[in-house]
Amino acid sequence: MQVKIKNFLSKKNNKKIVCLTSYSKSLSKILDRYCDLILVGDSLANVLYGMKTTHNLKLETMINHAKSVTLGAKKSLVVVDMPKDSYKNPKQALKNAKLVLKETGCDAIKIENNPYNLNIVKTLTNSKINVMGHIGYTPQFKKKFQVEGKNKTEENKLLSQAKKIEEAGVFSIVLECISKTAAKKITKSLNIPTIGIGSSNHCDGQILVTDDMLGLSGFYPKFVKKYANLEKIIDQAVKKFNKDVKSSRFPKKKNSF
Repeated sequence: MQVKIKNFLSKKNNKKIVCLTSYSKSLSKILDRYCDLILVGDSLANVLYGMKTTHNLKLETMINHAKSVTLGAKKSLVVVDMPKDSYKNPKQALKNAKLVLKETGCDAIKIENNPYNLNIVKTLTNSKINVMGHIGYTPQFKKKFQVEGKNKTEENKLLSQAKKIEEAGVFSIVLECISKTAAKKITKSLNIPTIGIGSSNHCDGQILVTDDMLGLSGFYPKFVKKYANLEKIIDQAVKKFNKDVKSSRFPKKKNSF
């Protein structure tokens, strides 16, 4: 596990870091060929369960999906999102983080940062738990989506927050929807990798929700590049299956016992 973390850290100022989300063994097996990090993201609340926010996602749900992901990921660093309200105080955070890592075999957990949970990060890292931070737009704590770091005051505030989180012991920080200049300043100032989502190419690496980049989620904000249109491909396959069943072309002799 620590070898994976060291290899991940060595990519800072050296190689761009590739990260994507996964919620299952079948997908993580594919991602593992190309990714440095696979995130079992709480985005599964929206993508798989049709929830409007990530706020009602249960810890048990994250654990079950993370178990599946680790079955398919052998090379990549696997990180699990701690769902909202699973780390409200240091004691609860430590208990739940230990449970997640024990049950899933994942390498690290990720928490969304706010001005009040720095002590939680310190408690986890002091207990030898690998923690990934997350600043900028943090869906668990912010209701309104907006780009952050649009002026000097916001830039300095984000930079100060990032430095404090680094000092607390995280091995990496996700920068979500942060302005190009702020992301560049933060990345240059930190000794740990920054992973961007909607935060320019100045970050050390990039992450997207896999269902978004594959054209399957129906959610395509500005920062998403659609690399495939799986919705169309699946539609065509199901349409063909429908026709074959109705016309008795399936199953044929070779499909029968």
